[in-house]
Amino acid sequence: MECPLSHPIPQIPQFPVALAALLRAVPLAPLSVSLTAVSRSIARRHPGLFRRLGPYSQTVFVLDPTDLPLVILLDPNDGVPRVTLARGRGEGAARIAGPLAALLGLVHGAFDGDALFFSRDLVIEGDTSAALALRNAVDDAELDLSLEISRFCGPMKGPLQRVIMLLERHCGVSLTRAAEGAIR
Repeated sequence: MECPLSHPIPQIPQFPVALAALLRAVPLAPLSVSLTAVSRSIARRHPGLFRRLGPYSQTVFVLDPTDLPLVILLDPNDGVPRVTLARGRGEGAARIAGPLAALLGLVHGAFDGDALFFSRDLVIEGDTSAALALRNAVDDAELDLSLEISRFCGPMKGPLQRVIMLLERHCGVSLTRAAEGAIR
C-alpha cells in the first residue's frame, strides 16, 4: 500500500493580493446573507450533510481562508445553517485554516485532507473531533459548490458554468467537483 504522502502536493494557488485587498472594503453582511441562502439550499438538497455532524450539529466552525482578509463562520444550526463572514479570527469551537484554494479543493475532493494537514498547508485548531466530523460530512456529500451557486442564476446558469470552467483552467483552483480518482 502506497503512503498518500509519498506524492508531493502541488503548489496551492494563492488568492491574488490585489483582489484580497479589495475585500477589505466590501460590506460583509450582503455576502453573509447570500452564503446563508446557498448553504440552506445545500441543506435541502443534501440533508445528510448536516445529519452526519451528529453531536456537532450546533457547533460553530471557523473556516479561515488565510489568503483573504475574512473568516467564514459556519453554524450548522441543526440543518438550518447560517453563514457569517467576519474580519479577524472569529469565534467557534473548531478552526480550519488554509489558502482558499486548499479549502475549496477539500470540498470538491481535489485535495486529500490528510496530506494537506501533514504538509501544514491546512491547520486545525480547537475541537479536532468536530473538524473531523465536518470533513467527513462534506466528503460524503460530494458537493459541487459551482453547481449549487449556479442554481440561483436562472437562465444565466449555463454561461456562469462556462465562466467557472474557464476560471478553473486558468487559475488552477478547484471550483467544481473533481472527477473520480482525481485527488491531488
